[in-house]
Amino acid sequence: MKKKLVLILSVCVTLMSSCSDEFLETTPLGVANDQLLASKSGVNGALIAAYSLLDGVGSGPTNISSVSNWIFGSVASDDAYKGSDVGDQSQITTLERYSFQADLGLYNDKWVALYDGVSRSNDVLKLIPKVTDMTDAEKAQAIGEARFLRAWYHFEAKKLWNMVPYVDETVTDYINLPNDKDIWPLIEADLQFAIDNLSVTKANLGRASKWTAKAYLAKAHMYQQDYTAAKPLLDDVINNGPFALVANFHDNFRIATENNRESVFEVQMSIADGGTGQNGSWGDNWNFPYGSAPGGCCGFFQPSQTLVNAFKTDANGLPLLDTFNEVDVKNDEGLASTDPFTPYEGTLDPRLDWTVGRRGLPFLDWGTHPGKNWIRDQSFGGPYTFKKFFANSSENAGAESPRANANNYRALRYADVLLMRAEVAVEENDMPTALKLVNQVRTRATNEVVTDASGKPAANYLVKPYTSFSSQAYARKAVRFERRLELAMEGHRFFDLVRWGEASEVLNAYLAKESRKRTYLTGSTFAKGKNEYFPIPQAQIDIMGASVLKQN
Repeated sequence: MKKKLVLILSVCVTLMSSCSDEFLETTPLGVANDQLLASKSGVNGALIAAYSLLDGVGSGPTNISSVSNWIFGSVASDDAYKGSDVGDQSQITTLERYSFQADLGLYNDKWVALYDGVSRSNDVLKLIPKVTDMTDAEKAQAIGEARFLRAWYHFEAKKLWNMVPYVDETVTDYINLPNDKDIWPLIEADLQFAIDNLSVTKANLGRASKWTAKAYLAKAHMYQQDYTAAKPLLDDVINNGPFALVANFHDNFRIATENNRESVFEVQMSIADGGTGQNGSWGDNWNFPYGSAPGGCCGFFQPSQTLVNAFKTDANGLPLLDTFNEVDVKNDEGLASTDPFTPYEGTLDPRLDWTVGRRGLPFLDWGTHPGKNWIRDQSFGGPYTFKKFFANSSENAGAESPRANANNYRALRYADVLLMRAEVAVEENDMPTALKLVNQVRTRATNEVVTDASGKPAANYLVKPYTSFSSQAYARKAVRFERRLELAMEGHRFFDLVRWGEASEVLNAYLAKESRKRTYLTGSTFAKGKNEYFPIPQAQIDIMGASVLKQN
């Protein structure tokens, strides 16, 4: 999906006098204009360009605009700290403390990346009417993919800023884009068009299909708490779609098993493709462990102690829904890698050690995590490292950089679909359906555990399905907790808390507890009714005027 579109142009290479003045003035060398692209191959190239920005790489500082939303979806939540050290990328710390400042570059970087994606999607839609070598069916498919992508980029902007401009292919005045309307209906219209026109199978692995669009339309309804509209779409995807849970949880995060049957929409990454490594999950390249660890840089995106505690289980293999954060899972903070240390011996959900790197346990095939030697600053970022999207060394051979990673980002997994449908069941007070769906996800978690060199489980793992849901309130808590465990560090947590209306309660409790460990969080407060959305970038307001693009 990342191959560059190369345009071969005929140019004059003889005497300058042999080229007319008119040609020199009206056809700049190397410009890909509509005349050159108005063909089937040109449309496909433009469509690939629109897909290529899904990873967030190509429109500025890539780590800020990463498709994984590691900053906006995870660091902004209770899942993760910024990591690294106090002075490195300190603008992210302001976000982590909910001291939002509209003039900081990180908001503008993300905005530019998303609206560049919108622009590229619209470029495809502008080209298609000019093309004569495509059938009507081929045009409908290309328009469907472009409108799906346009919906996806707008959806991401909506999650971040709520009131944002909607830009379609008819817009010509790009400095007069008001954000005075709720754009959900427009996102839904694009997704519905995609449903009506896309094929049921994907032309290429990274493309959208009819089923992809149905799942995303359901998700759009979930963000509006419109469970009635989401339910039939989710049921259709579950009962009639081509998806299923893969046998092992970790198969969702391995190169060897990417684009599997659990993948509803997957952003493609590649290495050794003739590029410089920027196609290899470059938006997450700061998030490798530090020092002598894989990647050798930079120590960002460290799991929080609260997240680790959430994976504790009771004697029945169930989560400690109300008390998980009262006692910490034992860690090695303050200990040198040469100091003796015995990892936590209590029972844990095995998904913890596919998600988090912690001392004394295997870190994929890179050896045993040594603790402090892989941490940039334990006192600032804590004792844990990110693990979920990393590749085995044997699967990532040939990378142009030690921080280039061919592991795809699974933007929407079937497990997410099942858990959204479980949410609907809870709100309908349909306990049997909610129980069945949650237990499908929990049961899969038992299939594969991290093992030590002898092949034995590396920790005391115990996870079992729920036997019943005693009340609607209990079921709601269980379903939401399951989303946290299953999707941890995947960039969804903050947005889930906001759409549930729980952000203020959960994040202020998190700040109160974590500030005792991470002192830079002291005095931080999540302001209800304000911090659910990030500030509209001041740079964009300055371009358009405060009367056109209004701060949220």
